[in-house]
Amino acid sequence: QVQLIESGGGVVQAGDSLRLSCAPSGRSFSGYAMGWFRRAPGKAREFVSYISRGGQTTYYADFVKGRFAISRDLGTNTMYLQMNNLQPEDTAVYYCAAQRPADVALGYRTPHDYDYWGQGTQVTVSS
Repeated sequence: QVQLIESGGGVVQAGDSLRLSCAPSGRSFSGYAMGWFRRAPGKAREFVSYISRGGQTTYYADFVKGRFAISRDLGTNTMYLQMNNLQPEDTAVYYCAAQRPADVALGYRTPHDYDYWGQGTQVTVSS
């Protein structure tokens, strides 16, 4: 069953902003690190951003630094991705993911680093 639900995608023009949300469904992801990935048409799924389970640590792909901001509400376990100055190359399906806690340091940049996924939300940016 779906355990993460993304929302907030849409069709916008270059320079516009969107705020994506990722909410848990059916279970809690408290204590899980989380991330955002995207898949553009004809391309592989790629890392966008990561946030640690407490929200203190964040990482971004180079192509979104300064434009996107990841955050999470620890009370509701909802994660967000604020996307500003969107460009046509940002057009993709955006996915959120959760990483099961572990006693060892885990990677965060590949899909294999995550255990749970949402179904994605489409973001389309026109020029």
